[in-house]
Amino acid sequence: MSQKRHQEDGKGRSEGTGSPEDKRRRLPTFHNAVLEMMKLNTVQHLLEPILEPLIRKVVKEEVELALRKHLTNMKQNCGKETHPSESRILKLQFLNNLSLPVFTGARIEGEECSTIQVALVDCFTGHVVKSGPESSAKVEIVVLEGDFDGDEGDNWTLEEFKNNIVREREGKKPLLTGDAVLNFKDGVGLVGEISFTDNSSWTRSRRFRLGARVLDKFDGTRIKEAKTESFIVRDHRGELYKKHHPPSLLDEVWRLEKIGKDGAFHKRLSRENINTVKDFLTLLFIDSSRLRNILGTGMSAKMWEVTVEHAQTCILDKRMYLYCPPSSQQRTGVVFNIVGQVMGLLLECEFIPISKLSEAQKADGQKLVISAFEHWEEVIPFDDEASLRGASSNFTSALHTSTSPRADDPDGSKFLASQKVGGFDYPHPSVSSPDIISSIYSVGSTSGLDDYPLHNIDGLGLRYDQTLSFPESQADLQSAVDGFLLTRSTAVAISDKAQRRWTKLFSVLKWFSIRRSVALKRSRVREIQRY
Repeated sequence: MSQKRHQEDGKGRSEGTGSPEDKRRRLPTFHNAVLEMMKLNTVQHLLEPILEPLIRKVVKEEVELALRKHLTNMKQNCGKETHPSESRILKLQFLNNLSLPVFTGARIEGEECSTIQVALVDCFTGHVVKSGPESSAKVEIVVLEGDFDGDEGDNWTLEEFKNNIVREREGKKPLLTGDAVLNFKDGVGLVGEISFTDNSSWTRSRRFRLGARVLDKFDGTRIKEAKTESFIVRDHRGELYKKHHPPSLLDEVWRLEKIGKDGAFHKRLSRENINTVKDFLTLLFIDSSRLRNILGTGMSAKMWEVTVEHAQTCILDKRMYLYCPPSSQQRTGVVFNIVGQVMGLLLECEFIPISKLSEAQKADGQKLVISAFEHWEEVIPFDDEASLRGASSNFTSALHTSTSPRADDPDGSKFLASQKVGGFDYPHPSVSSPDIISSIYSVGSTSGLDDYPLHNIDGLGLRYDQTLSFPESQADLQSAVDGFLLTRSTAVAISDKAQRRWTKLFSVLKWFSIRRSVALKRSRVREIQRY
């Protein structure tokens, strides 16, 4: 027994200790460990691109299948008549978009109809819920942050909705004024008169949304809130200060870009009596350096360029104006538009457009425009370029036989292109008058006003019995003089003798007008004294 135990103990010791060679064989070498790791890494890289999409696809299909089953069960429960409020998922929805733009103080309106409509809708069917206690809910309209979208556009919690409600700024009125609470009837509510009291520029997104939430609580039913698309709210006064594109001649000058209402540039221009866009353009074309100096160094070159460019987009009418200086004998003059922009020159009774003028001629024309504005009573208007060209073609033939109709009266005053008679402004029958130029030179006759002696003055309506009777009214006087001018429409030129007769005629008419005015005043004074 002892021998057997000894043998077993020896065997056990030999197995427990083993030889060093046996241990070396059993332990993996570093080289083998590295190879094993490389094999495992290679397998992982090979299998991962293949297995990951397969696993994702399987998981996705299983999740979608489970969701479909869940939604199908919910739809089936929605159809049950028992406890419908506990089985339906409802939401509020704006039925029409807002009418943009939105301004402070102005009623917020809908796009398709003036009234904004909010409805209670079944989430699954999309139909308006017209029955049940929820269809008569009380709903509040609130203002939301413009960047409030929820987790995925339409998903948000009640807490998230509340956190995105915008309140008025400190010291300001409530952001929404008017009836912001509406009562549903048959699942639909109409938003009343509401408006913003503040703009949206101070919020983090610079935009607002309108939101709608149910104020009533219904057990077991979550009615999801509604929101509109984001929009900007502008101050109504900002619209009043808006620039016009293009501006009009009668617009106030601050309607131009870079000129603010009641700002420094506006005040400087006002001090120089530059109040409208027309005033601005006129000075720009007549004396641009002066206009630039008025605005001062505070307006940079870039700002000046922007302002001038905006002003020049103003749409002008086709009227043209002709001014012939006294020394030109009506043969040379400048043609310009309503704001003093040179359009061409009249050289020897021929119109030359500005595109064909030299720089020196353009400079001369600009000087003549300045003189024209100083002697505006001598400026002759034309409807358009065609009428100007037609008149200038008649100038050439007429001026071969006549001279300028200017003459001095005994007092040294000039008879210009018009004469004022009893408050009426009658154009003098000169070759420069656009009103009668076509009638005076329409006939190829060479006779002057000498062919029409003053004994035809009966056509004026003045009656000669033993005393001279004056027309009954100023309108009669105007009609009489107009008729007199028309009877002489066949005249071609005006001689010095005829000029003197015109002078006498207008002097007589003026004397009659003054005499009648004095008589009328005396009559009124007597009537006043009588009462």
